[in-house]
Amino acid sequence: MDILRTEKDQILWKQAKKRVGFKNHLFSYLIVNTMLWVMWFFTGRETEEGGFPWPVFCTLGWGFGIFWHFMGAFVFNNKLSQIEKEFEKLKQKDN
Repeated sequence: MDILRTEKDQILWKQAKKRVGFKNHLFSYLIVNTMLWVMWFFTGRETEEGGFPWPVFCTLGWGFGIFWHFMGAFVFNNKLSQIEKEFEKLKQKDN
């Protein structure tokens, strides 16, 4: 039983690390992109006639990475529940 508990703890530890990593990544994304948009706003955006705001490339590109980081940390990271479901199936089959 201790081995099972230890394995669950390891899986939960990995999930927690991924989620904290995502939160740190998101915080960096928000800070850096805010600074880029502020720089664009205050440095001659009016001089570009119909110009495209250059920070959009960073925001969208990095945003795509943030999306997949979120998916990996919160959506596709249900390894524990999959293991528990399979365990319950085997337990039911054994009885």
